[in-house]
Amino acid sequence: MKFPDGFTWGAATAAYQVEGAWNEDGKGRSIWDDFCRKPGKVRNGDTGDLACDSYHRWPEDVKLLQEGGFGAYRFSVSWPRVQPGGRGRANQAGLDWYSRLVDGLLEAGIEPWITLYHWDLPSSLQESGGWYERSTAEAFADYADVVAHALGDRVKRWITLNEPWVVTACGHALGIHAPGFRRPYSALRVAHCLLLAHGLAVPRIRAASPGALVGLTNNLSVVDGVRIDRPPSKAARRFDAIANRMFMDPVFNRRWPTEIAGAVDRQAGRNLRPGDLELIGVPIDFLGVNNYSRTIVKASPLPLYSFLPVRPAYGHAAFTSMDWEICPEGLYRLLMGIARDYGNPPVYITENGAAFEERPDGGVVRDGNRIDYLRAYLSQAARAAAEGCSLRGYFVWSLLDNFEWAEGYARTFGLVHVDYEGGTLARTPKDSYRWLAQVIGRNEI
Repeated sequence: MKFPDGFTWGAATAAYQVEGAWNEDGKGRSIWDDFCRKPGKVRNGDTGDLACDSYHRWPEDVKLLQEGGFGAYRFSVSWPRVQPGGRGRANQAGLDWYSRLVDGLLEAGIEPWITLYHWDLPSSLQESGGWYERSTAEAFADYADVVAHALGDRVKRWITLNEPWVVTACGHALGIHAPGFRRPYSALRVAHCLLLAHGLAVPRIRAASPGALVGLTNNLSVVDGVRIDRPPSKAARRFDAIANRMFMDPVFNRRWPTEIAGAVDRQAGRNLRPGDLELIGVPIDFLGVNNYSRTIVKASPLPLYSFLPVRPAYGHAAFTSMDWEICPEGLYRLLMGIARDYGNPPVYITENGAAFEERPDGGVVRDGNRIDYLRAYLSQAARAAAEGCSLRGYFVWSLLDNFEWAEGYARTFGLVHVDYEGGTLARTPKDSYRWLAQVIGRNEI
């Protein structure tokens, strides 16, 4: 199964998960710096203080990208490294570091793809209300302008936000991610401010970086009811509206899903202004899609939400070490649904991969289960492209075993093993790294 000509092959990481250097060269605190210091929030008390130490070892990581045949690298900029207080004058040392990384990538023949927000909000902005406040969206647009002016002469691929659903749900409804709030009945206020931040930032990036292509990355999944042989249940449609369409309909259609429009009006309150949906719906150049699994839900008496995700229980169900169902056909169904429902926009899979447990053995890391996962999902991606989905590229998550948020270092997604146990942080490419390099070289499965 061949991929389209000119297909982009990349690997992805995020600043807090790989950089380390949490308080070096003028960097300010982020909500993840704070969250990790709260007892019981992160497995084993792990933090991203050191992570993969990519702040100092980035040339090694660029070399891994180059030797793996990757044509693109998706990484995020740490907002508090650029603006320690979230507003105002930029920290030049932080911008200089990203400038060196961009130059190193270009010298290696690798296209830099920048994500401006991958969850590490400056602590000072959180202290003034965080994503509950419209002022944070306005500050984000200013920050995007600073970074685009500094790097936009060389960087032409920009992603505003990564997975606003996770920020909304895990950070502000369930409390399992930073900033750790359990406020399910005000979380839609956060969703509105995140989407507004995206909409305000897009024209600022384009003005600062002429010719730039700008998009948004959503984590999306096909949603099924517990009886998948029947039409989607009311609970499945409700979950789809909140988890998927809430971050798609305003961007592509300038409206909220009908199932939640009234709740958004009630929760967003004073943050809502006439014309917001026009700002949010500014045309984008591509959609980033993060997908790992599908979601199965059953009905629940919870007000507003009315659903409860459940673990698949059919006999041959298989799972990653994150306990996520391996369902490659879900990616195909998702891509074809986007093409059908949203005018077939250019799509890049900006994250896809799997966490499994493996250890080096004699300098070799055997991870055939990851190869099987990637082969299955890539085959379904190629199938969607062959059937008309405007799929333009694929970024594997992740280049490195890294800090996996609330799971700390206990869950490993990387194509490259990082020695945390020995403390050396030495990089060891796994079998999956070599396998994917062959796929990239042939541009086919």
